[in-house]
Amino acid sequence: MSLSNYAENVVLDLLMAMVASVGLSTADPGEDGSGLAEPSGMGYSRRAVTAADWNAAASGSVTNANKIEFLQATNNWGTLTHLVLFDSSGNMLGSNALDLPAIVVGGDYPKFEAGELTINAD
Repeated sequence: MSLSNYAENVVLDLLMAMVASVGLSTADPGEDGSGLAEPSGMGYSRRAVTAADWNAAASGSVTNANKIEFLQATNNWGTLTHLVLFDSSGNMLGSNALDLPAIVVGGDYPKFEAGELTINAD
């Protein structure tokens, strides 16, 4: 089934209301999450978000309304390739490839300014 543009926006808005935290991965998690490769230690932790951190979906996409900033990396996190969305129980809801992979080294504060992240309906 192919969803209409309207339905894609409704589904994205409902999904984003369920997102409790975002994480980063150095590999594509895949649809089942088996490829998830989050940094371990080194100051890394998932970042809590609420529905208010996302703009309303439009044209099959949603962007972050507020800056999302992770804690300071205390060592190298590697090359991050994906943003990962989680619900309040830690279940992976989905992932999105970053436009440009980000190399995070000790001392960095990985962040996404408001409007910098775009989540697309698949």
